[in-house]
Amino acid sequence: MNVAPTRMLPVATLARTRGALGELVRPHRLLLAATVGTLVAASVAMLVVPPLLGRIVDAVIARGAAGLVDGLALGILAALVARAAFSALGSVLVAHLGEQVLAALRERVVRRALDVPLADVERAGTGDLLQRVGGDISVISEGVRRAIPTVVISLLDVGLTLVGLTVLDWRLALAGLTPLPIWVAISRWYVRRSGPLYAAERRAESERTQSLLAGVGGAATVRAFRRRAAQLGRIDGHSRAAVDASLRASDAERKFGLVMNGAELLGVLAILVTGFWLVRADTVTVGAATAAALYFLRLFDPIGIMLYLLDEAQSAGAALARLVGVADMPAPATPARPRTPRHSGVRLTGIRHAYDSGPEVLHGVDLEVAPGERVAVVGASGAGKTTLGAVLAGVHTPTAGSVEIGDVPLGEIADLRRHVALVTQEVHVFAGTVADNLRMARPGATDEELAAALATVEAPMQLTDVVGDGGDELSATRAQQLALARLVLAEPAVAVLDEATAEAGSAGARTLERAAAAALAGRTAVVIAHRLTQAATADRVVVLDKGRIVESGPHDELVAAGGSYAALWAAWAAPRTP
Repeated sequence: MNVAPTRMLPVATLARTRGALGELVRPHRLLLAATVGTLVAASVAMLVVPPLLGRIVDAVIARGAAGLVDGLALGILAALVARAAFSALGSVLVAHLGEQVLAALRERVVRRALDVPLADVERAGTGDLLQRVGGDISVISEGVRRAIPTVVISLLDVGLTLVGLTVLDWRLALAGLTPLPIWVAISRWYVRRSGPLYAAERRAESERTQSLLAGVGGAATVRAFRRRAAQLGRIDGHSRAAVDASLRASDAERKFGLVMNGAELLGVLAILVTGFWLVRADTVTVGAATAAALYFLRLFDPIGIMLYLLDEAQSAGAALARLVGVADMPAPATPARPRTPRHSGVRLTGIRHAYDSGPEVLHGVDLEVAPGERVAVVGASGAGKTTLGAVLAGVHTPTAGSVEIGDVPLGEIADLRRHVALVTQEVHVFAGTVADNLRMARPGATDEELAAALATVEAPMQLTDVVGDGGDELSATRAQQLALARLVLAEPAVAVLDEATAEAGSAGARTLERAAAAALAGRTAVVIAHRLTQAATADRVVVLDKGRIVESGPHDELVAAGGSYAALWAAWAAPRTP
């Protein structure tokens, strides 16, 4: 089996991510306006607390009436209650807006993911796509619920606090702005530095997920070829890379926090010294100086919160860019003038194919399959069998040559999936009932049609049986029967089976061979045969060797010819010694 080199799915640029976010938010403009207004109200409510405390200080120094102090205290209490109410409502509105936007994004991503060419998924590895539609969605969802609302409120607090300082006295405001150059410089550094770090972290986690999936999914093969140490080493390498990426992001956060704390200390000293001299010069009251100090101290909490949660917001931004990258992938090209095949015959002419810049896998393959004929493709591992099946099914576009079904090139066929179907040894069982799984092939099928498809492939299942995640774990044989029943319901004119009985083991092999024969009855079929008993019952056998067809003919003729196929058959038919 030929494996294409890994190449990750695209990641959107920062500008495109912002643009996509704007497109998603635009339908919810009223909700956005209400959200922003509520968050501003929450920040304004807290803005009045320091001046009220300053007036209490002045009233106490002047031995003011107790009633005035009581009234100011009630004002502070009212401001705190308003702050709590508006903050809670703002968080709810932000989360509500975010979830609606996230739901729209999720739908766009899933729709595009279902349309992503299988060749692109294979190059990237299924782990990359799974990480995006699973892990990245979770990261953004958590950011929407927790980090983003808090960061937005904190940003408003910081901005309005600086406004409050200016209203008190412009000199106190200037003192409070002493650490601003440091804040701006370190924030720009952190945003510029952390964005790529979090993107690298998400990418490393995708690679780790892919290596884990490959190790678990191919565990039997790994053990059979005694590659356990090498596979564990690969997983360990990807895991270490993911940990290193996380540590680099954490180190940037630590440096950011250290500089921010130093800037805060500088600002407090500037406010206290300036307030002391202004009070001594009788320019401002002690209460005003106190209010200025309280204003500045109020910056500590929102800045600390942003420090704590900005990394989550940055991580969510990196995850969003990865999702937008998938959502923006071009849709499969539709034929300018779609045509319908005249019959189910297949013709491959001069097929050459290479994965990206790798070596050529197929070298000028010519093959014709008559309507209704069943052809078995055999050959040693690495001969190019899987690649040939993928090219025929339209999964890969050949580097050179053409593929036609019913005298119509694949690229001109309207709704290609209605005419050709590919069933591989890697079968997915969706969470739900057997009926749900079968209706993936024909949504409008009746229960009677579903039951008939199961009967055709001799699958001992009930339509109401719950399978997949959270249900019955189907054996390899039962899962493949389910896939073959889907093939029956889809009714393609041409079927390609890529070692579809290889995972069953000896116990289920005969069962699957009967099921495959029944599913292929009456349709043109190309069977990538792992078990040569399938080749023996085919109308014709094609032998591939190093990307070229070296033999073609009925089973009996090829055995009698004494060539490559005869050697394969002799090895297959030889008695097995325990």
